[in-house]
Amino acid sequence: MAIHIKTPQEIDNMRKSGQILAATHDIIAQAARPGISTLELDQLAEQTIIKLGGKPGFKEVPGYKHTLCTAIDATIVHGIPRKDEILQEGDLFTADCGVIYKGMNTDAARSIGIGTISPIKEKLIKTAKLALAKGIAMAIPGNPVYKIGEAIEQVINQNGFKVIYDLTGHGLGKTLHEDPIIPNYKDTHYKAILKPGMTIAIEPIFSIGTHELITDTDGWTIKTKDGSCSVQEEHTILITETGNEILTESKP
Repeated sequence: MAIHIKTPQEIDNMRKSGQILAATHDIIAQAARPGISTLELDQLAEQTIIKLGGKPGFKEVPGYKHTLCTAIDATIVHGIPRKDEILQEGDLFTADCGVIYKGMNTDAARSIGIGTISPIKEKLIKTAKLALAKGIAMAIPGNPVYKIGEAIEQVINQNGFKVIYDLTGHGLGKTLHEDPIIPNYKDTHYKAILKPGMTIAIEPIFSIGTHELITDTDGWTIKTKDGSCSVQEEHTILITETGNEILTESKP
């Protein structure tokens, strides 16, 4: 397992990358209203990232042509933005986005309700934010990465939802995906020890009804097998000497 400890300059570049990404998410959240297409949001995200001095990170993934991965309801992750996919009142919408700044990647996802959403969708989003916060609290020097997954899984299970076991968080930096894998459940096989200078993406992903997923015919879009609604929240985290720093958090 090749885990990369970041240099002070790389960390500074990831901080800048993370702030560009946070600002982009803020703009996408404001624009995500009934009647707008996911392709329009994708184009807005790209324009924002470039204007702020970054590069769209997901466009560096071989074969992927967009700035965002977009997900509505039963779509879990890796949905392709489309001109004919229009946000509607009551949707649970997730935007996953990556930014590169001076060669360093950050990655973050936010789930929001479009207009008025059902109580169960509200609970999904609230649970995802809590699960992410509990996972981040375990991202401290000396902890094995499975402690993050244990904390996330506990919140998900307590609220009656289903962990999507096949989808995980990850290290990142010079590339979008690095070691270690960050599970969303307790598995002591994931025992890499967190150390200062590591950067990781923590991303609880779960659904109302099933652990199982299917991949759409486009080869990218992953959906729940039973069609139930899903949710994802994600931040990029720096492990520090005393704890952690959230690199993709919006600043006041």
